[in-house]
Amino acid sequence: MVNATDDWVAAFSNYIALEKRYSPHTQRNYEAATQQFIEWASDRLGDSFQWSALDGRLMRSYVVFLQGSVSRRTLANHMSALKSFFRYLLKQGQVESNPCQGLSLPKIDKKLPVYLTLEQMKQLLEAPLQTARDNPEKALQAWRDRAIMEVFYGGGLRISEVVGLNWQDVDLHNGVARVFGKGRKERICPLGKLCIEVLRQYRHLLSQNGYTGDAVFTSNQGRISVRSVQLMLKKYLEIAGLPMDITPHKLRHSYATHLLDKGADIRVVQELLGHVSLSTTQVYTHVSMDRLRKAHQQAHPRAE
Repeated sequence: MVNATDDWVAAFSNYIALEKRYSPHTQRNYEAATQQFIEWASDRLGDSFQWSALDGRLMRSYVVFLQGSVSRRTLANHMSALKSFFRYLLKQGQVESNPCQGLSLPKIDKKLPVYLTLEQMKQLLEAPLQTARDNPEKALQAWRDRAIMEVFYGGGLRISEVVGLNWQDVDLHNGVARVFGKGRKERICPLGKLCIEVLRQYRHLLSQNGYTGDAVFTSNQGRISVRSVQLMLKKYLEIAGLPMDITPHKLRHSYATHLLDKGADIRVVQELLGHVSLSTTQVYTHVSMDRLRKAHQQAHPRAE
């Protein structure tokens, strides 16, 4: 019966949280997409609603319904959630097949990642300590902010990985950090010499202030929040006169693009970023190729 669907949505939510270890953000999106579909299907089928009635034809109708109100990317995300939901129901013996299997979706226009140039990154990384020169009492905060951005750029970490970083996961001697990415998958990230030097100075100032906690990056309320990091970055983008649409994730884009520009193997970059699929990493090769193509067109006498 329809009323029983709530129990299965709740069970699915527990499954992706506890077994699949999806992020809270993904959990919320998957649950919302599943609830929205069930409400639509319930209105459409009425009393005849049952799992066996959810076939490919119905799913195609739902895709047409969504196309009128959401973007292609949002549509793809919704259907990804439903594919996972029906895989779970199939595993639990509630359906005989996945009605989303083989479903054709509109192609998503691929946008090249936005990133900062080497000179822009230098300007951004220098901004915190420049502000501290006029306000010496803000030295600890300035070194913290510089260290956060160095970890983004030096190690290619996601924002959740940065705010979740503990000192026991940072090996200052060997210059690496152990991070836990999507699905709590562990990987080792080299941080680079400059990043380690900044982290050492920041930790020294922390110890002088009597801090003995686990979290690497803190605020007055304890471990620094994702929102605080986002606002911090905006502040220094403005100070450095850089585009205000740069986000923490675009610093990760900069990390990957600069590695490939310098000749890093794409599979090594994939491992460093913690990407499951190589196709996710390959988008950065398009950025590098686009940059090289433009340089060729501008400089080569036979490019026109």
